[in-house]
Amino acid sequence: MKQIIVTLSLVFLSFTTKAQQNGIEQSVEQLRVAMIDPTFTNLDKLIAKDLSYGHSGGKVEDKKTFIDNLLNGNSDFVEITLTDQKIVIHKKTAIVRHKLSAKTNDKGKSPNEVNLHIMTVWVKQGKIWKLLARQAIKIA
Repeated sequence: MKQIIVTLSLVFLSFTTKAQQNGIEQSVEQLRVAMIDPTFTNLDKLIAKDLSYGHSGGKVEDKKTFIDNLLNGNSDFVEITLTDQKIVIHKKTAIVRHKLSAKTNDKGKSPNEVNLHIMTVWVKQGKIWKLLARQAIKIA
């Protein structure tokens, strides 16, 4: 009987972990798409109110500034590709690391390409994973 309970517990934990993994992967993908084609509604639902969004050049934005810059074209992502993604989940917090390659066309600047290592921290609020923090460094 004890072995059955342990086995069932492990199976349940496996399903729960896979569901958490799928949920965070979906939120990361939704944010990637929302950064290319931004709307206030899509960004607002994916971003925690206390966002700390760190750029590779050292600038840090809060939620309002981050969303405003995407909506007004100061930050204009034409294309974003994420690779080598790794996710660690601990209860209602997830750390996501990946490489980001993007084509940009920021307002007042020439089109550009960026290649970055990204680390994001996500928190689960209700049933939705929300971006709480992000830091980028340039790939040498």
